Amino acid sequence: SSGINAEWPLRPGPNSQYNDLFSNGPKECLEFPDYTFVEHFGKQIPSYPPRLVLKDYLEGYWRKCGVSPDQVKTLHCVRNVVEESPGRFAVTVEELETGATSSDVFDYVIVATGHFSFPNVPEIRGVSNFKGRVLHAHDFRKSSEFVGQDVLFVGSSYSAEDISLQCLKLGAKSATLSYRSKPMAYKMPDTVAQRPAIDRIDEDGNVVFTDGHIQKFDAITLCTGYLTKFPFMPGNLTLRCGNIVYPPNLYRGVQFVDKEGSGQGRVLYLGMYDQWYTFTLFKMQAWWAVAMTKGLLKEIVDVPLKDKLADIAKWEKKAEDMNDDCLFQRDFLLALCEDVGCHDNLDTDKQFREWFELKYTDLRTYRDHGHESNFDKLGRAPVPNTKWWVNYNDSLEAFVDNI
Repeated sequence: SSGINAEWPLRPGPNSQYNDLFSNGPKECLEFPDYTFVEHFGKQIPSYPPRLVLKDYLEGYWRKCGVSPDQVKTLHCVRNVVEESPGRFAVTVEELETGATSSDVFDYVIVATGHFSFPNVPEIRGVSNFKGRVLHAHDFRKSSEFVGQDVLFVGSSYSAEDISLQCLKLGAKSATLSYRSKPMAYKMPDTVAQRPAIDRIDEDGNVVFTDGHIQKFDAITLCTGYLTKFPFMPGNLTLRCGNIVYPPNLYRGVQFVDKEGSGQGRVLYLGMYDQWYTFTLFKMQAWWAVAMTKGLLKEIVDVPLKDKLADIAKWEKKAEDMNDDCLFQRDFLLALCEDVGCHDNLDTDKQFREWFELKYTDLRTYRDHGHESNFDKLGRAPVPNTKWWVNYNDSLEAFVDNI
């Protein structure tokens, strides 16, 4: 990337952001305790900000933390990591502007690339017969490209619900959501239909669903998730999992461990889970990683390998037994807080539960409500003066001024 915030601009590449993108979760659930939205903007703002508001907030936080662009090497891509001796890693990078490569040796490797970069593209029988556009949600940028169109969205999770409503809001004729296991239970506009999985695309370019329904579409958007890949990592140090709340082989959700002791405990992964808690959990994982590399977590880290594997198994079983991913992740976050000595109240389960209830009431209106911050002590955030469904201005100024 070309800067410390370079994942946020709208352009082809590793990011999946698009025009008119508003947060689909309350800002109160991702607020930093040491840098509130009120501190950044000087006043309360509504709970579901657009992309540029969150970008501005993060940039303010980085400035407060003393992070400057010259401290971060940009426009370089990691091509290879090799453990050249126990606990010592040769990292080869390519300078993207010149193609030149160079290598340096490090004591630790922290993988913080995220896991939403490699689209999962399912095979659809007969897809070459389709007459319209087929794209993955990763490449979606403008709802205005689908004005007047009948659009099929393959998937039934966040991307499908957000992008389908955004397309309808900006003028798509209809949206059909194709689900693999069960339809979404939210209240949706009348112009949204739900169908089971695609069986095939017939010779005329029509979509045939497994229930026998046949329909013509102008475009197909694959909201089918991502593959977890780290092509620069050696096989024995590569995290292998899907989008789950507690990835395997990560002690305390951060330190890579396996039965062979690969990497000597010096490979760390951050943010590699199905995300309910985001910014605050990223912060705690980063805090944990820094404390570990400084030798401040010896009582937690310097334990036998079998104890680390048992701890991983304990958390995996808890995730399975709880059957509540959000509550599980809350407990995991609080465990990291205890590890590093953080005493801030990062428990936003109350706000998440309100959000769940509002979404089931109506997907079009949940963003029109305000939630309470754990930190600014000013009560509920103001409701937006312009309802989301008819708000076509995603600028920072309009949102902060609550126009």
